[in-house]
Amino acid sequence: MILIKPSMEHLPAYVDALKRGWSPDNLRPEASQEQISTISKDGASFVSSLDNPTGAGGAIKLPDGSEVPRLPSIRRWLWDGEFCGHISLRWQPGTEDLPPTCAGHIGYSVVPWRQGEGLATAALVGILPEAKAFGLRYIDISTSPDNPASIRVVEKSGGSLLKSYTAEKALGGDTKLLFRLSLTE
Repeated sequence: MILIKPSMEHLPAYVDALKRGWSPDNLRPEASQEQISTISKDGASFVSSLDNPTGAGGAIKLPDGSEVPRLPSIRRWLWDGEFCGHISLRWQPGTEDLPPTCAGHIGYSVVPWRQGEGLATAALVGILPEAKAFGLRYIDISTSPDNPASIRVVEKSGGSLLKSYTAEKALGGDTKLLFRLSLTE
């Protein structure tokens, strides 16, 4: 598996995953239909929006419908001859701190028909050099305590549990686990 920058060449495989029921947003399942609609109107703009290290563009819609300013971010697609999922990295320039409405530096999702193959762990390890290149000394990743697969991904990648906390109400207000992964060791 390799991480690739989203491209028009690979967009049909991405759309196929959306149509097969995969959602790129584990907090908003309706994101798949929203993206299909956006891609059908302007696929090139959609693809270019996924690599946004300056944070340009409009606000981000949270699960509760509220909107917050967009952070700089990049997204990479998991690829092994077919689309397998995605991983994203987001940050605030000059600091590792994130706003309370951002659950962590990393988000990832593997298509259901490829889960359990170690793809998320490989993707997380694979994006770490890019996080370091953006000046981050560590990354924070949050997950639900009810998601043992995600906990294993973070732990296998070198993450350590920092704390359990209650997410912002805009993000569902449920219990989360916060892990930290050092990029300086």
